[in-house]
Amino acid sequence: MRNSVLRFVLLCTTLFIAGCSLPRGAGFQSEVLAASNAGTRAEGEELVYDFEVYEVTRETLSIINSWPNPDAKSFSWLPSQEQPASLLIAPGDIVQLTIWDAEENSLLAGVGQRATPLQETQVDATGRIFVPYIGDMRIAGMSSMTARARIEEELSKTIPSAQVQLNVKPGRQNMANLVSGFGAPGLYELPDRNFKILELLSMAGGADPTLINPQVRLVRNNRTYGVSLDRLLDEPSLNTTLRGGDRLRIVGDERQFLSLGATGSESVHPFPSAEVSALEAMAIIGGVSDGTANPKGILVMREYETAALRDDHTGPSKERVVFTLDLTKADGLFSAGKFMIQDDDLIYGTESVLGPALTVFGLGQSLASLAN
Repeated sequence: MRNSVLRFVLLCTTLFIAGCSLPRGAGFQSEVLAASNAGTRAEGEELVYDFEVYEVTRETLSIINSWPNPDAKSFSWLPSQEQPASLLIAPGDIVQLTIWDAEENSLLAGVGQRATPLQETQVDATGRIFVPYIGDMRIAGMSSMTARARIEEELSKTIPSAQVQLNVKPGRQNMANLVSGFGAPGLYELPDRNFKILELLSMAGGADPTLINPQVRLVRNNRTYGVSLDRLLDEPSLNTTLRGGDRLRIVGDERQFLSLGATGSESVHPFPSAEVSALEAMAIIGGVSDGTANPKGILVMREYETAALRDDHTGPSKERVVFTLDLTKADGLFSAGKFMIQDDDLIYGTESVLGPALTVFGLGQSLASLAN
């Protein structure tokens, strides 16, 4: 009997020591937030905490959501504007003229000929081309129909019956350059002034399917505009008209958030859409670890820029802020669905105080089985 008691005491002592020394996958919520007492103070001054803690609830959401959001600093975009279908001739375009003359003694056509095709010529930097019996003539900025009529008008002073046929091959100033992120990047001719970005995207084989939450970037006149591809597809008013010289690229969303501690995965996660709520982020990371996590102590750690700090609750009062989420309450779940994750946020799952106890209990069961 005495030996049995000694063995029991020895077993309990072993389990107690094991429970104290077992490694844990995350800290307790009280341990993590206790670091707020690690502030510094001069002699005789109050303790200065190095971060503040906000519980995400119905009451605090309106305050938190009004704070500056660096992710909201997006590019501007150009709305769609209907333009005439005809293309405007620009420097660099290739023009080919054919002149028809019904006169018997034509100045251009040979005997028995009525049409005289002229050699292709490039519109020079000043917007001019050379036309026989006219000389240098400016046609840049005109539609092909207007240019043809103007050439006929000038030729009629020398060749009264002249009629002109004009064909234009667009040069670089009437092309769009698809740089990257497309199925088939390259230079594309703009068929007219009312050619839209989604039409060009379709011609180029769509966006690269490997990009996460694709973002469209348009460079025009040394200024960059941007919009998400999802918005561009959903809102017809954003389907902007292209101009010659536009440069386009599609990039993946570069924002990311991290998950650590007693979560379903410890990793870096890209943003799959323009906005990701804390509830969606929990689904992305696989929730919390079964049996070890504390669903009442989900922490979102965020750093704000100094310019965002405020003393009137319109912004955080400290650069470092910890938001706490309680996923065991309806209010906590609803609030998590409206609390948006930002770039470089850290989602930390704290460990339940029952975790070590459950581990020790499992260890005890194993030892008891071995003893039996």
